[in-house]
Amino acid sequence: MYGITCTYRLFQHIAGLGDFFVSSNKRPISSNDLTNINVMNDPQISRDGEKYAFVRKEIGQDLEYYSHIFIHHYTDDIPIQWTFNKVRDHSPRWSQDGTELAFVSDRSGIDQIWVMSTAGGEPRQRTHLKNGASHPSWSPNGRYILFSTSLRTDESINATEADNAKENEKPKEPVVVNKLRYKSDDKGFRKARRTHLALLDLKTDEVEIITDGNFDHHAADWSPDSRQIVFSANRDEDEDVSNTLDLFIIDIETQDIIKLTDSSGVYSLATWSHDGKKIACIGHELDYKGATLNQVWVIDALSKERTCMTLQWDVQIGDAAIGDIRSGHPNPGPVWSSDQNHLFFMASDHGITGIYQMDRNGEISAVHEETNHVYGFSYHAPLDIFVAGISDPSNPGDFYKINRNEKGKVRLTDINVDFLKDVHLSIPEPVTTKADDGWEIHGWLMRPAMYEEGQRYPLILELHGGPHAMYANTFFHEFQVLAAQGYAVLFTNPRGSHGYGQTFVNACREDYGGKDYSDLMSAVDHVIDTYDFIDENRLGVTGGSYGGFMTNWMIGHSNRFKAAVTQRSISNWTSFYGVSDIGFFFTDWELGAHMFDDPEKLWHHSPLKYVKNINTPLLIMHGENDYRCPIEQGEQLFTALKHLEKPVTFLRFPEANHDLSRTGPPALRIERLNHMIKWFKEYL
Repeated sequence: MYGITCTYRLFQHIAGLGDFFVSSNKRPISSNDLTNINVMNDPQISRDGEKYAFVRKEIGQDLEYYSHIFIHHYTDDIPIQWTFNKVRDHSPRWSQDGTELAFVSDRSGIDQIWVMSTAGGEPRQRTHLKNGASHPSWSPNGRYILFSTSLRTDESINATEADNAKENEKPKEPVVVNKLRYKSDDKGFRKARRTHLALLDLKTDEVEIITDGNFDHHAADWSPDSRQIVFSANRDEDEDVSNTLDLFIIDIETQDIIKLTDSSGVYSLATWSHDGKKIACIGHELDYKGATLNQVWVIDALSKERTCMTLQWDVQIGDAAIGDIRSGHPNPGPVWSSDQNHLFFMASDHGITGIYQMDRNGEISAVHEETNHVYGFSYHAPLDIFVAGISDPSNPGDFYKINRNEKGKVRLTDINVDFLKDVHLSIPEPVTTKADDGWEIHGWLMRPAMYEEGQRYPLILELHGGPHAMYANTFFHEFQVLAAQGYAVLFTNPRGSHGYGQTFVNACREDYGGKDYSDLMSAVDHVIDTYDFIDENRLGVTGGSYGGFMTNWMIGHSNRFKAAVTQRSISNWTSFYGVSDIGFFFTDWELGAHMFDDPEKLWHHSPLKYVKNINTPLLIMHGENDYRCPIEQGEQLFTALKHLEKPVTFLRFPEANHDLSRTGPPALRIERLNHMIKWFKEYL
């Protein structure tokens, strides 16, 4: 009891909500509260350092997503909204002189670059491209805006939105496929388009594409003299089957391209030093395939000499935390201090994502490391300050100002204060258990929101996807909804998860359903033995993606669970190989086998093989447009269980991809939660 009391006090202090957890007037949180949560991200400090821009995303009464740009002076109590109406505005970026703000908006019907004066007035549309524009970046001299767009080899950069409308009016044509990577879960069918970098000349309004070839180009940064751009791409001849990502420098006048790396790994999020001599980036050399920890690298822009700066630090660089409120928020990559003696970056460790600094000798220390989740930051080098987006289990996220030379942080926003004052939340209690072989497994237990001493409650085990990801000290709406319905919620990071070092994250590869499964069962046994309010005869389990695979696996290997909900799951690795947008390499990376080399191993790790053992009532939820774990995976499992006359229901979500629970259509996200609640209530 001491642990949970201290945790409650900690988050009362962090959130500054006073009697937040003890008011009897609060109501339980519900599925529909998705519409009451404001999501803030992408803080961008102005050039003078006196204010910052950010994006607020919300769900309107019509159950559609909208996002707008806000500006907040540190001296003001509340931010000022700068863009309005039923649009999606995002990616604000300040001009070098601070007089203008560029951003991306779909107000013309498709994402384009817009610019507005910081003195006021209406925004002006600056690109009118057929396939839209995104990721604006001002050149340091203020002459250009660099951005991304997509083109087929036969399309002109000067094609406009009107041309796109005409094309959409044409009869549907067959899609010609001659590449392995012809679809992706986030973009759908590629239609032979590739992502290219382009320049908008602000003096002439001319747009020029600066990359070429049948390749995708990403994550660009300007050199300080505005003459060069560093970007990421796989421009190798075998790029269709290769999973490497290289760094390149392009000269904007000659468009000559220099390759910085040697196709030995995955490098991205590159940033120039202030003197233009060095480039920092995040990446790894695929030593453990997709389970390899990211590192911080520094590359000499002239000699191409590459140095791994964090090799001795057994921590994942970047934000590995999983949640259901925010997704896809920008990662600034490694950021240079004014004197170039330090680099700043995010890293994830034991359920915490924080901001860290590293000096030239590779010495690492924390800038901000608390029991919470830093999901993004902006750094102002001359003033040595950060504006960081931070979430914790009691708060979906707010912005804080951090001075590197001072202790603590200053809260800048309280965007969800009205919502948080109205609802009763359950705050997770950290738990640590021993696996069968002695490994420590870390996780959290949430008590039912209206917990009463002496009562016994059912337990739901939540399983994260990835598997190389991390449950963390962040806000999770789904968990709060289940706690509000009277369930205890257990969520853990079994081996395979990020946050616990390279050996740990690699440990589930070629062993799916082995030690990772026993880790999870050990955690269940631990909380049952430790907390007498848990009813061991009413256990439920749910998870998505890899968590869906594990849900299927668990109920095929144990009858302890009385209800299960599997989401966007994998049931058959042999078919997954050929239908998933990543299947052709993922099965080899994670299971150590190709379908045509060792189909027996793929079948051994397939939950479908054990379907006759499944007696747990199962709800299968799957998005129709899921290309990561295609819906045929759910179909096979449903058909087999129904044919065997087992208790099963199949719920198909139209127009939903693999990210249904995070970024899917709001109405479907709410329905998903309601069906989950209904299923657990019926069987638990």
